[in-house]
Parts: sequence; structure tokens; C-alpha cells
Amino acid sequence: MASSAMHIISGKFKSDIVCRNGKRSGVYALSLKHKGRSLAVKGERAAVGLTYRDAGVDIDAGTELVKRISKMAPGIGGFGGLFPFGDSYLVAGTDGVGTKLKLAFETGIHDTIGVDLVAMSVNDIVTSGAKPLFFLDYFATSHLDVDLAEKVIKGIVDGCQQSDCVLLGGETAEMPGFYAEGEYDLSGFAVGAVKKDAVIDGNKITVGDVLIGLPSSGVHSNGFSLVRRVLAQSGLSLNDPLPGSENEQVSLGEALMAPTVIYVKEVLDVVARGGVKGIAHITGGGFTDNIPRIFPKGLGAVVTTNTWEVPKIFKWIQKSGGIEDSEMRRTFNMGIGMVLVVSQEAARTILSERDTKAYMIGQVVEGEGVIYK
Repeated sequence: MASSAMHIISGKFKSDIVCRNGKRSGVYALSLKHKGRSLAVKGERAAVGLTYRDAGVDIDAGTELVKRISKMAPGIGGFGGLFPFGDSYLVAGTDGVGTKLKLAFETGIHDTIGVDLVAMSVNDIVTSGAKPLFFLDYFATSHLDVDLAEKVIKGIVDGCQQSDCVLLGGETAEMPGFYAEGEYDLSGFAVGAVKKDAVIDGNKITVGDVLIGLPSSGVHSNGFSLVRRVLAQSGLSLNDPLPGSENEQVSLGEALMAPTVIYVKEVLDVVARGGVKGIAHITGGGFTDNIPRIFPKGLGAVVTTNTWEVPKIFKWIQKSGGIEDSEMRRTFNMGIGMVLVVSQEAARTILSERDTKAYMIGQVVEGEGVIYK
């Protein structure tokens, strides 16, 4: 303002500096003049932790694309696509394993990446209550290494067996000059079926319903662009022990390459008992974006974050990258790979009779979005 008694005489701001702990800071220096007296001010901008966007992935852009596609093809946006077929729906899903493949190339662990591929699709379609029927894969590489490809396909077969579906076919593409030597890409496609009167779509969810979380095996197959960024600046290698688990003799590479849990049989068993109103597969977008996808308008969730043990791998990622809680919860599964929204009665049954671990992690409330406490 023209009447102000304080004026900036000169100022400069140095460009961002990436510190060894992965945080960004900036050093500034200003010279101020107030009533004829000079005052020099120096300081440092508050540090900012790594984000998924810093690693090159923009979740908001992906969400915006889905919105635009849904205008052209209404009905798109769920975890799986439903196609009416007699008294049933065919439910289809497709996915890949993202840049987790980069770690497969570096670690040489190729026999479980196919499990990840199957998991990402079948875990999506089971959220509708659908039983997977068959799976198809797409394997593309620069030059076909038969032994390596066999390992990858073996993982796909294992994943299909875990989800009780058939590997119906696939495509192998050899594309010289398109992929780096020794690298490959994967995508998969699953189709399942559910009776029309048994579809789980979240429409019956009400205030007071309970959120049941099923544990993950680790990072699963999302957020690896950020994981790789953290790893690069951590000074550790994939062969180093996972910090905090030295006594278990688990390397960083092994922890990060743990295959995605396939929840199909587990979820369908719970669904058969009744009381399941909605199911969310916790993938890209984490709790923050995925749980609200299954709620009717006007409903949200409160998630109690101390109700399950967060795996060591996430604690290392967050500490090494200086990542904020909100960013972790929107990027990673944080140890919960599937969330079931059930009635209070069903929750008591699930928690008392289940042979495997399950956690009551929150409840449905009025409002929208996810609140953490």
C-alpha cells in the first residue's frame, strides 16, 4: 500500500535446495527499511516432504480424466465394470503393476510379479461380490527371453489358482526398440460374475455401519514411483536390510517385492455370511480416495488409525521421504488392502469367528470423505 511506512528495498530468494533427508528448503534474505532504519532479515523456508506428485504421479489428474471419460461413457468409475447377462452381471476389470516392474528388473524377482498382476484385477471385481471366472494377460518386451517370461507367467498361473479362476489366454508381444533391453511390461484383464440380486454396490450403507480392514502384505502394487524416489535418496540399496527388521533378515528389495494379497476367497467367504454392504480395494488413492467411492451421497467415514499395526516398510518410506501423513494415506494402503463396510451385527461375527486377521478400523458417519483420528 502507498501509505505503508515499511517498504522492501531489496530482496532475493534462492532456488529450492534438496536436502539429504529428502526435504526441500529455500534460503531467503530481505532488506527492509522502516522509518529510515534498515533491517536485514534472513531465514529458511519451512521444509516440505516428498509427495507422489514430486515423483511424477498426479492423482488429481487421474481423477479428472475419469470424470471426463464418465461423461462419454456413463457408468464408468467403479472398481469393476458391470455388464448385464441374463439374471447375472459379468464384472470386468483391467490393470497393470506399474513401476513395481522396475524393482523386479533390479532385484531379479520375476516369479511373483504375475501374482501382483492378477491381484490388481480380481481384487477389483470382487468388490461387487463377483467370483472371478477367467483372466487374460498381455506381456510385451523388446526381445523375448523365454526363461524370464516363463517365470512371469508362472506367477500369473499362481495368482489365478489363488483366486480360483482360469488363465484363459493372453498375448505376447516382441517389440524391438520400444522397450529397454531386458525389460518388459504387463497388463491383465479379469472377468467374473455375480447374480443381479447379490450385487454389492454400497447403496445400503447407513450411518453406524462398521469398517473392517483386511491386512496387506506391504506396498502391494501402488505408489512405486514415490517408493523409488525415496529409495534413491535414502542411500540404501535393495540388498540392505529393511530398517527396523534386521533380526528378521528381510531386505528392502524383498519387503518391497512382497506380492499383493489376493482377497477373493476370503472376501467371498465373508460375503456368503451376509451383512456386507460395500467393499473397497485400497489401491492408488489410498483410504482417502477409495473408501468414499462406495458410499451413497452424504455419507463418509471415520478411520481410527491406531487400530492396526502399520508395517515397517511404510514407516521406513515415510521417515526416509519426510512424507506427511495425509500424503501417505492417499498414496499407500498403509497395511490395509481391502475395506469391508458391514452391519454392526456382521462385524461382531467377522471379528469373533475369522481364522485370519481382520481389524475394526472405523465406522460410517454423516458427511463426506474420510476423517482420521
